[in-house]
Amino acid sequence: MQIFNCLIVDDEPIARDIIMNYCGHLPYLNVVASCGMALEAKTVMQQQKVDILFLDINMPVMDGISFLKTLKNPPQIIFTTAYKEYALDAFDLSACDYLLKPFSMERFMVAVDKAIEKLNPTPVIFQENTDPKTEDFIFIKTDGKIYKIRHDDLLYAEANGNYTKIKTVQNTLLPAMTFSNFEELVPKSMFLRVHRSFIINKSKIDHIEGNRVFINDTEIPIGSNYKELFMKQLGLS
Repeated sequence: MQIFNCLIVDDEPIARDIIMNYCGHLPYLNVVASCGMALEAKTVMQQQKVDILFLDINMPVMDGISFLKTLKNPPQIIFTTAYKEYALDAFDLSACDYLLKPFSMERFMVAVDKAIEKLNPTPVIFQENTDPKTEDFIFIKTDGKIYKIRHDDLLYAEANGNYTKIKTVQNTLLPAMTFSNFEELVPKSMFLRVHRSFIINKSKIDHIEGNRVFINDTEIPIGSNYKELFMKQLGLS
């Protein structure tokens, strides 16, 4: 059985104890340390390998998001916080998952499973996902209906709180799903993140002007943190 090293960083002792207890129920998790401050965690990570980092956001001296930005090769990050407003920032930094306190053992296990999948992807699943016969559509549930949307009909998607605004050739849908969940549904080779709140179908781009991309006369901003990668994905840099 493969063992994954975990590090817990939270300024609340009770919160650290809860995560430690949850980890104790999963024999494949090994907690190497439990820290009350981000700077303590830095020292631990310099001394030993960490696979999964359970990271609080609102902490003294240095918050979790700022700490993550200092890591050159971060492990799988699972944010644990009482503040849902940090979710977009967390996923912008490629966090594996975002646990909103208080969270259950079941929700904790879902987050850990996501992290382990990224650390140790199954070759069979990878081959299935790259099969040239892979499906070219998704299903979206909203307003009591389930819509089948072909990738080629999808223009762009926009984050809208706990919803995602999906603009297609035919209509506009507003399903109760997070932006990150939508991003996981569509192929990354076809749908590009151009802003913290926008994903576009690159085949639908009319033109690009400055920090804006135009799709069917709709002007979509290109975020400064995304522009370089976006241009590379288009083969323009």
